[in-house]
Amino acid sequence: MNRHEIALGKLSEGTVIPATPLALKEDRTLDEKGLKLLMNYYLNCGVGGIATAVHTTQFEIREPDVALFEPVIKIVSEEIDKFERKNNKVIVKVCGVCGPTEQAIKEAELAKKYGYDAVLLSPGGLNDRSEEYLIERTRLVADKIPVIGFYLQTAVGGRVFSYNYWESVCAIPNVVAIKCASFNRYQTLDVVRAAAFSDRSDEITLYTGNDDNIVVDLLTKYKFEKDGKTVEKGFDGGLLGHWSVWTKKAVEIFEKIKGAKNNSSLSPELLTLAAEVTDANSAFFDTANSFKGCIAGLHEILRRQGLMSNTLCLNPKETMSVGQADELDRVQKMYPHLNDDAFIRKNIEEWKKNAGM
Repeated sequence: MNRHEIALGKLSEGTVIPATPLALKEDRTLDEKGLKLLMNYYLNCGVGGIATAVHTTQFEIREPDVALFEPVIKIVSEEIDKFERKNNKVIVKVCGVCGPTEQAIKEAELAKKYGYDAVLLSPGGLNDRSEEYLIERTRLVADKIPVIGFYLQTAVGGRVFSYNYWESVCAIPNVVAIKCASFNRYQTLDVVRAAAFSDRSDEITLYTGNDDNIVVDLLTKYKFEKDGKTVEKGFDGGLLGHWSVWTKKAVEIFEKIKGAKNNSSLSPELLTLAAEVTDANSAFFDTANSFKGCIAGLHEILRRQGLMSNTLCLNPKETMSVGQADELDRVQKMYPHLNDDAFIRKNIEEWKKNAGM
């Protein structure tokens, strides 16, 4: 198998894919060395994939006066290539793609040019378009590169889709996975049920993007019955903004969950862990203020660990909310077993050297 086939196999099995942030200098221009430092961190945490140019990377990278989409995906791909050569290991490359059909196809072609294995196709900003339009858009992008479908929560620009929409998406050849980030149990069930009953069910891997329910999503086996036939489906991986921080521990938790599923041993401790992870996410994502500080909150965790030099976003209005820093203090103290501060302290100087810092 070639590298791309191995990567798609890993994506199909389910793995840990953090959604990477954007490192900026004080003048809000791209901090290339800072981005490379973040990549060194994620890759050495043991992740199976990297997603960039997604919500956590900031959609503003596509604005003409910013023009960072191509530079960012190029740097990320090159850093993954270096890691793969050094470690003889394949990392799944995922590139976020958004906008109307013409823009989405152009971004997908750029992703393919820079060696990405799949694109995460966002519906954001297209709430005025019909489901039929978005289905055809998915089909056209999938003609270019494997597609990960995306249920984006309404709080950050997504919309509610019908069950029939997900049936149609699942039927599209080259849709290889779906990230469900609806942050809603009912809508999550729509996605799982559509994938379970699809003729392509075995070809579609479900990834949780429900940062408010990570552990339970990964633990749950869904069963549905229709016409006397029972089908099963579940989430086999995660593609998460939450996993852009405390990433080493996220990998360890993922492996623990896989072990529990393989042994059919759901312990009460795992459910307690699920609640702890959700509580930490509440602080990261600023749920007290309707997610307004979600990106800046992730930046602040990374800044405290020495992995980012500031919390700046491309949009100056994107900042942490009043009281959010206190919440980050709280979860840091309350859940020391969830952070990877010690791992970072041990390795950060080497990563900085690799990043040319």
